[in-house]
Amino acid sequence: MTTTTEPAPTLDYRFSEPGADATSWADTVALLETAELYWLTTVRADGRPHVTPVVAVWHDNAIYFTTAPIEQKMRNMEANPEVVVTTGVATWVKGLDVVVEGDVHVITDVEHLQRLTSVFDAKYDDDRGWNLEVTDIGEARVANHPAVVLRVVPTKVFAFAKDPHTQTRFKF
Repeated sequence: MTTTTEPAPTLDYRFSEPGADATSWADTVALLETAELYWLTTVRADGRPHVTPVVAVWHDNAIYFTTAPIEQKMRNMEANPEVVVTTGVATWVKGLDVVVEGDVHVITDVEHLQRLTSVFDAKYDDDRGWNLEVTDIGEARVANHPAVVLRVVPTKVFAFAKDPHTQTRFKF
């Protein structure tokens, strides 16, 4: 699901400094586009949370990331597609933190996967050895290991600004 309009911001006055304005969608997207590391939260079959760092890209109003088919997070998402992805800065006084809630979807369309390789490469293809490759038959690989490419379609996004402190919600 791709949104064609920007979601309207709603400032939560209960958790925001008096007189503060809501964080703009443009500022929220700018962080989602430039962050290098994201934290993915999934739920295990027994209900316990599982949190792990992932590299990801914001593209076409969604977050895309990869995982190996055998990893715990993949098993969790197969059982429960509802996830939370967070990113931001680990400071109290300055910066912005963003929380994205949504459902995860496996991407298998070869053309879609091939388009995503250039998006990932533009952000991560450097000397770190992380790059997304897709074969002609649609098999994804990262750093020469089998990978699953996933998309999180947001249902709700929270932006937590710190100067001044605010909590802004975007609902889709």
